Amino acid sequence: MKNAVLTFLANEDGASVVDMTMLMAALCGLALAITAQVSNGAEDASADLSDAVTAVGVGPAW
Repeated sequence: MKNAVLTFLANEDGASVVDMTMLMAALCGLALAITAQVSNGAEDASADLSDAVTAVGVGPAW
């Protein structure tokens, strides 16, 4: 991995910069899409948990 990074940094061709830019943009877009999906699932799960906890009655003898 270290050699690949050093080779990339030493490379003076513009095409490698464009390739890496497009790759990083795609990875950022994928990360945002995954974050949105996980966030929606977490909100649903926390709402279900909240409903379950508030439905439990606590009597005065507790």
